[in-house]
Amino acid sequence: MTSTKAAGGIGAKAGAGLTFTVALLAMLAPFSIDSYLPSLPDIAREFSAADWQVQQTLSLYLFAFAATTLFYGPLSDAYGRRAVVLGTLALYAVTSIGCAFAPNIHWLLAMRIGQGLTASGTIVIGRAIVRDAFTGAAAQRVMSNVMLFFSLAPAVAPIIGGHLQEAYGWRSVFWFLAALAFLLCAWTFWRLPETLPAADRHPAHPRALVRAYTSALRNRRFMLLALSIAFCFGGLFLYIAGSPALLYRHLGYGAGDFGYLFVPVVLGLMGGAYASGQLAGHFSHDFAAAVGFCIIGFATLFGLAGSVWFAPSFWNAVGPVMLYAAGMALAIPNLSLIALDCLPHRRGLASAVQSFTQMAFGGIVAGVLVPLVADRLWTFAFGALVLGAMAFGLWWLASRRPASASTAAP
Repeated sequence: MTSTKAAGGIGAKAGAGLTFTVALLAMLAPFSIDSYLPSLPDIAREFSAADWQVQQTLSLYLFAFAATTLFYGPLSDAYGRRAVVLGTLALYAVTSIGCAFAPNIHWLLAMRIGQGLTASGTIVIGRAIVRDAFTGAAAQRVMSNVMLFFSLAPAVAPIIGGHLQEAYGWRSVFWFLAALAFLLCAWTFWRLPETLPAADRHPAHPRALVRAYTSALRNRRFMLLALSIAFCFGGLFLYIAGSPALLYRHLGYGAGDFGYLFVPVVLGLMGGAYASGQLAGHFSHDFAAAVGFCIIGFATLFGLAGSVWFAPSFWNAVGPVMLYAAGMALAIPNLSLIALDCLPHRRGLASAVQSFTQMAFGGIVAGVLVPLVADRLWTFAFGALVLGAMAFGLWWLASRRPASASTAAP
C-alpha cells in the first residue's frame, strides 16, 4: 500500500479507496464523449442536421468543459474538494436528462454545453485530490492507477453506447449518462473524504483569482508542460473524435463495432499506465515521459507509413492508435505531476489551467482538425504525427528550464 500525507486526514488504509473514488470520477468525462459517438449519424438523420452541426455537440461540450475548469479548481481551493464535486455531479445529471428530451439540434447543443460546464469539475478536482493526499513516488503510482482504471472508460463507453443505440436509440445513451451521474453522486457522498483542510484553503475573490491565474500564465515551465499535455492528448483524441469516420467510412464497420477501436486503445492506455507505475520510485518523471514520447514517435511514424503504402485495414488503422495510447498513458501522468509541482501552493488552480488547456485544444481538434483529416487515413496519421512532435518539443523546452525557477510562490 502506498503511503500518504497526513494532510487532509487521509491515512494509508484509505489510500486504495480514495484512488478508486478518484478513478470513478475521472471516468465521467470519457463516458460523456465516447458513449454517444456511435449515435452521431442517427442524431443527424433525426434532426436533419449537417455532419458539421452534429460534430459541434462534441466540440462545444469540450469548450464548455475547458472554460469551467478555470473556476472549479479555485472554488475547490476555497470551499474544499468534496462539496464542489457533489454539486457538479448533481447538475450534470440534470443536463443529461435535458439531452434525452432534446426536440431539435439546437436544444441538444445547449444541453451538451451544460454537460461540459458540469463534467469538468470531476477531472480537475480529482487530480488535486491526488496531490493533496499523496506525495513522491506514491503520487506517481496513484496517478498511474487512476489512469489505469480511467482507461477502461473509452473501451466500455462506446460499446455500451453502440448497444443502446441499436436497441433503444440515441436518447437512451443520455438516460444512461444521467443514471451514471446519480450513482457517482451517491458514491462520492458516501466515500469521498475532504482532503483539503480549512487552514490550507485560499479565498475565491475575483481579484485574488486574477492574480493567481496571471502568476500561473507567466510561469513559463508550467505553461510549456500544460501545452505539451494538450498536444499529446490531441494526437489520440484526433482518432477518438474522428472514430465515426474512421470506423464507418474507412473500415466499413457498424454501430456495434466501436470496440474494434476502443478496446485496443484501452489496452494501450492500461499498458502505458502500468509501465508508469512500475517506473515510479526508480526513475524520474522526466525519464518516464521521455520513454512515452519515444513510443509515440514510433507509433505515429508506423501509422503514417502503413496508411501511405497500404489500403485501410485494422492493423494500419488501429494498431498505431494502440501504440500511441500506450505512450500517452506513460507520458501524461508524469507530465501532470511535474506541472502541478510548478505551483505547489495552488494545485487546484494549476489543475484547472492544465485541464482548460487540454480540453480547449480537444475542442479545436474535434471541431476543426477532424473535419480536415477525416477523408483519408493517411491524414489522420499525419495529424497525429504533427501533434505528437509538438508535444515532445514543448516538453523538451520545459525540461531545459530548472524546476526551482518555475516554482510559484503561494
